[in-house]
Amino acid sequence: MSAPPPADPIPLGTDGYPAASGVARRDAGSAESARANRRWWDAAAPAYLAEHGRDLGDVDFLWCPEGLREDDAHLLGDVAGRRVLEIGCGSAPCSRWLRRAGAEPIGLDLSGGMLVRAAALNTLTGVDVPLVQGDAGALPLADASVDLACSAFGGLPFVADVEGALREVARVLRPGGRFVASVNHPMRWPLPDSPDPDDLRVTGSYFDRRPYVETDDAEQIVYVEHHRTVGDWVRAVVGAGLVLVDMVEPEWTPGRTQVWGQWSPARGALVPGTLILVCTKPDA
Repeated sequence: MSAPPPADPIPLGTDGYPAASGVARRDAGSAESARANRRWWDAAAPAYLAEHGRDLGDVDFLWCPEGLREDDAHLLGDVAGRRVLEIGCGSAPCSRWLRRAGAEPIGLDLSGGMLVRAAALNTLTGVDVPLVQGDAGALPLADASVDLACSAFGGLPFVADVEGALREVARVLRPGGRFVASVNHPMRWPLPDSPDPDDLRVTGSYFDRRPYVETDDAEQIVYVEHHRTVGDWVRAVVGAGLVLVDMVEPEWTPGRTQVWGQWSPARGALVPGTLILVCTKPDA
């Protein structure tokens, strides 16, 4: 598949990522968040995959920067023969892992730029998975059409209406189905965005739910991440009609040296960086 160039390309910095003129904590609604993040990930896809693609793999299922992989965690259970929706698939290594494990995955992402690279990797690896461009808040699937859903740092941190997105997940899951999602641990938010454990100090309020936004010269939002507390996540899951059966806070994988943003071995030994929500849809 190919994606048309964005009508209003975002200027790139010397590192290949979109260059932001400003950073703030301010409100951002659903449409504004989706528009900004679609443009950002379209523009950032080459730099992001150049930086992290080797760690993510081409046919692999990495849940988080701490190094937890589905091969070891088994959070999804037996996937063979199951129809699985991956929300926020990016270049789709998780979906290809699912395919190789015998599942019938569908990779969904908001970014056409990411899906172009996913399609190329389908060809390169010989592991072909269907790819769909769509919003986590309006899943283009029929009711009760998938057995499992998953999201490895996919759409949920970037949507303004997470309750609506989780209701969409509940809608497309079959009764008894499972949904597992990894998100930024809420404890990340009051701490500096640094991998250095010496920087572990509270610089903001854990209870400040205003999203983190990056803006351009015209003060238009070009990137958004939304913050929820642990309690917010629990209420959102339960409010969507799902059952929260586990919350996993992965510890740093022994021997792993990869630094990923503020995630690092030294910092990971002290504070959590990822929260994984394990949910089920009640039987009818």
